Amino acid sequence: MPTLPAIGLILLLAALAPLEASAALGGPASSVATDQARMKAAREVKAGPVYTVHEITTPSGTMVREFVSPATGQVFAVTWQGPFMPDLKQLLGDHFSTLVDATGKERIGRSNAVVNRPEVVIHSGGHMRAFAGKAYLPGQLPEGVNLEDIH
Repeated sequence: MPTLPAIGLILLLAALAPLEASAALGGPASSVATDQARMKAAREVKAGPVYTVHEITTPSGTMVREFVSPATGQVFAVTWQGPFMPDLKQLLGDHFSTLVDATGKERIGRSNAVVNRPEVVIHSGGHMRAFAGKAYLPGQLPEGVNLEDIH
């Protein structure tokens, strides 16, 4: 029969299970498929000499692009464009709290939001049926990446 501490540990592990890693900004490339599954979306991978882009298109027509550095295996930038705002908490991961702190809102919706910090840059905005944005980690940009390429 399990002891009380063992039961507590089992409950803690069960509670943390849904917090599996996703390919959020700064996360590993190996979990981009998790984002695709959560968005119930189609994915296309485009490999380039400096980075790989995973294009995820949701059933509603919003395109999310996740930029991955082959050298580090990390997602260093994400962009989105389409008729509906994607789940920014999922895409930004730990950096979502930076956006919330800067805007005072958990739901960005139709308002524009800009965060320019040394560790993360986030631009998000738009209006009904036309949302767009991007976020990137300046310190993780692979050598040779031009910021204009992140769109």
